[in-house]
Amino acid sequence: MAKVLAVLYPDPVGGYPPKYARDSIPEITHYPDGSTVPSPEGIDFKPGELLGSVSGELGLRKYLESHGHQLIVTSDKQGPDSVFEKELPTADVVISQPFWPAYLTADLINKAKNLKLAITAGIGSDHVDLNAANEHHITVAEVTYSNSISVAESDVMQVLALVRNFIPAHEIIQQGGWNIADAASRSYDLEGMTVGIVAAGRIGRAVLERLKPFNVKLLYTQRHQLPAEVEKQLGATFVADVKDLAKVVDVAVLCAPLHAQTYHMFDDKLLATMKRGAYIVNDSRGELVDRDAIVRALESGHLAGYSGDVWYPQPAPADHPWRSMPHQAMIPHMSGTSLSAQARYAAGTREILEAFFENKPIRPEYLIAQDGHLAGVGAKSYTVKKGEETPGSGEKE
Repeated sequence: MAKVLAVLYPDPVGGYPPKYARDSIPEITHYPDGSTVPSPEGIDFKPGELLGSVSGELGLRKYLESHGHQLIVTSDKQGPDSVFEKELPTADVVISQPFWPAYLTADLINKAKNLKLAITAGIGSDHVDLNAANEHHITVAEVTYSNSISVAESDVMQVLALVRNFIPAHEIIQQGGWNIADAASRSYDLEGMTVGIVAAGRIGRAVLERLKPFNVKLLYTQRHQLPAEVEKQLGATFVADVKDLAKVVDVAVLCAPLHAQTYHMFDDKLLATMKRGAYIVNDSRGELVDRDAIVRALESGHLAGYSGDVWYPQPAPADHPWRSMPHQAMIPHMSGTSLSAQARYAAGTREILEAFFENKPIRPEYLIAQDGHLAGVGAKSYTVKKGEETPGSGEKE
């Protein structure tokens, strides 16, 4: 019997299950690259249900208990007295989500003597200290592509919300006003602007595809340049260095994974090189930017707006400065946990568990680390050096 510890975000304030706005969701069978969506042996949920909260349990309880395994689900993850830290030392499998990450630091991994598998239900395993995971030969896996399009859609939405000054305009209406001049005084057309995508992987490329019809100039930076035919199709121009891209864009959309080379990439120095009045959208990871540098740039007027759903730490404390900084459109970490995405990453989590328990290979596109080294998609997305802290190694201030 295995002990599976799942750390999920809390249930809706009004109780679980919620009343759903729709009766069904469209069925997606393949991702844009042709790969298939998760294909477990079975699922015990209806697609479109809220699966990512505690009571949703990612639809796993029936499957796990029918095979003799124990499932513990909690949202309590902060500190040594939390359910997460108390149960971790005897857990064989830990499941977490990027939206409510259970930080698997080196110290906690050292205490987790039974831990063999860490699963990210979604995309992004930077809450795991990958060096420590490799040292202890813990397999790290995530459900690659499951919510990439969900995040890309949110990126585009937030670009438009910032440039068109949508949220302040909506607030005017909510407050009973009709202040057209106030709303329009910070509203611009996106058409004709230069938009730069930082990392054109699955999410970044989807953002490029969705922004092309807006008649903008598209730039991107990426570790490996896209093929010429793809660039032509997207109408996108490659810029090798993010520093060069930052200087010329009106809007920067951050889509990079968090690792040692991208940590605090947008700091005071880089922000100062950007155009006055530029915008940044970040639905990737909060620590791609320097928290206080963003606040300073908005307060000075150098940045016209900042939007995102990623913070550090998560959940963000009530006094986090991004909650009150000007010209922001911040939301909780939700872009990748739409009900549509939850159906895919819950199914993918079960697929990974089925492979693990049946001693079958886990899909390479799900693997981040295995057998003491980066593996699968992780070898392409992350950089880890011996003796160097990885993003999941602790909460940096």
